[in-house]
Amino acid sequence: MELSIDTASEMASIAVSSHGRLVAEIAWQCRRNHSVELLPTIDQLLARAHCDKSDLTAVFVCTGPGGYTGLRVGMSVAKGLAFASKLRVAGVGRLELDAYPHAAFPGPIVAIHRAGRGELAWALYGGDPWRELLAPRLSKPEELPAHLEGASLIVGEIDDELTAAVADAGSNVVYARGVASVRRAGALAEIGFDRLSRGEDDELALVKPVYLRPPAIGPQPKAGA
Repeated sequence: MELSIDTASEMASIAVSSHGRLVAEIAWQCRRNHSVELLPTIDQLLARAHCDKSDLTAVFVCTGPGGYTGLRVGMSVAKGLAFASKLRVAGVGRLELDAYPHAAFPGPIVAIHRAGRGELAWALYGGDPWRELLAPRLSKPEELPAHLEGASLIVGEIDDELTAAVADAGSNVVYARGVASVRRAGALAEIGFDRLSRGEDDELALVKPVYLRPPAIGPQPKAGA
């Protein structure tokens, strides 16, 4: 059995799977209460799947980019479980998890989310076999159309304001919205198990959060530096 943990945003999601196939899943609006809600919800999920932590053989975790606190909580819990129970571990990026459920789309898939300061975090996925076409990066919404060629699917955190901001992308662009835009830990379970099946485990000490800019806490550069 495998446990998947995604706390990269205010919509948290966790799943239990068997050989990558979903057994049970919970998604909920966690807001910024990850440190309080994550562990009790994992216990509820394991009970629903009729298993406990001793049945786990691997843990998969979303590595971001995303909210600083949520990412740290999810990754700390995942790494703590992996260390204590000697579980195999795989980290998967948030934008890939947004894109993966749409892998059947015949063109490039653009996964996006708001990154603050008027910028988007985004990356490009697709192909057969499935792969990352452009690595995660930051840009202004109006800069995105320049990177799109032909029919493209935009997925992730999409609202009317964001749709208008990238309207110049042209008529070949399709937007996945509503339920289709909700990231699920079930996708993390599939990707994570596929990586383990290929022997692509991550070394526990090297599983770290992905930030596209330094967090706004901790030591800051001196004025004029």
